[in-house]
Amino acid sequence: MGTDKAFLSLNGSTLVEQTKAILEKVCETVFILGSPRLYGRFGECCEDVYRDCGPLGGIHAALLKSSTPYSLITAVDTPFIGAEFFNYMIGRAMNSSAMVTTPRIGGVVQPACAVFSRDFLALAEAALKSGKYKVEPVFPPEQTLLLTEKDFANAGEMFENLNTPEDFERARKRASGRQP
Repeated sequence: MGTDKAFLSLNGSTLVEQTKAILEKVCETVFILGSPRLYGRFGECCEDVYRDCGPLGGIHAALLKSSTPYSLITAVDTPFIGAEFFNYMIGRAMNSSAMVTTPRIGGVVQPACAVFSRDFLALAEAALKSGKYKVEPVFPPEQTLLLTEKDFANAGEMFENLNTPEDFERARKRASGRQP
């Protein structure tokens, strides 16, 4: 993208502000994974203990900081996921014995949008200590609840990810009601 996606503005607010506002509708406590120097003006921050380890480092830090049995963790670059879906995902997680509850859209697991049981912390820590930084391989197959398109409507549209300037331009048009 060439810039920190969290600071991109969509309909008058940054992606980090939008994501935080949605999460505040469904979560008792919301904090931002990242440096207080960069993100502190948006709210309480949580820095990685294992730096430069990608999303797994952030998931680990969040679970370490969290005081709840379940934590919803999501990226800022999927701006079309709403509170209704997050509530659905949280409900499914809490009514299962899953350690991880995450969507699988078009056969692709979305590990940066998941509800994690506190029990996942030990698995994340072990993976990070052994130099394994990919998130999905750490998911315990017998304790992972994969939500598919049949579980909810508009899955593909919801998980439109912003990775390129072209993706962001399409999202701007979509957010303003002018479908690309």
